[in-house]
Amino acid sequence: MADRNPYLAQRTDAAGLASFMAQVAASHSLDELTFLCIGTDRSTGDSLGPWVGTMLKDRGFTRVIGTLPEPCDSIRLPQMIPSLAQMGTIVAVDACLGRPEAVGAYLVATGPLTPARSVGKAFPPVGTYSIAGVVNVSGPKPYWNLQSTSLYRVMGMAAEITEAIVRQWPSRSKERL
Repeated sequence: MADRNPYLAQRTDAAGLASFMAQVAASHSLDELTFLCIGTDRSTGDSLGPWVGTMLKDRGFTRVIGTLPEPCDSIRLPQMIPSLAQMGTIVAVDACLGRPEAVGAYLVATGPLTPARSVGKAFPPVGTYSIAGVVNVSGPKPYWNLQSTSLYRVMGMAAEITEAIVRQWPSRSKERL
């Protein structure tokens, strides 16, 4: 789960997400990028990252950390952090909670996100670029909000993120067909 610096992140929709990824693609080849898809398969709301990672893998992307079979969760992430510097440019993807009017939107930034801060974990910021999907409202019981998040919403948002990425490197996904 991501808690973002409001001065760096921009709230956007699927079209803005596609534009953000176009900017990333204009600066970096796919071979330079690693997609760090943070979250767990054990919580509906926090499964956004692993869903994106799985969908990217299914579309032929190889530099992906965090999938449904192998999530980059609170156990695996600390093990991964020391090696991220050798993995090129990191695009971090995570779920977050936010205001009611932001649910379903994306927070994108040229800069890192801080995983799990709003649920009381202390991880360092990760990512050269970041995408946080606002999957549900923030409240006094963040774990409950994540557990009660709509799977339909999460899967739809994961599909939009994946499509925004795949659109920039379509030949990668065609290789798998």
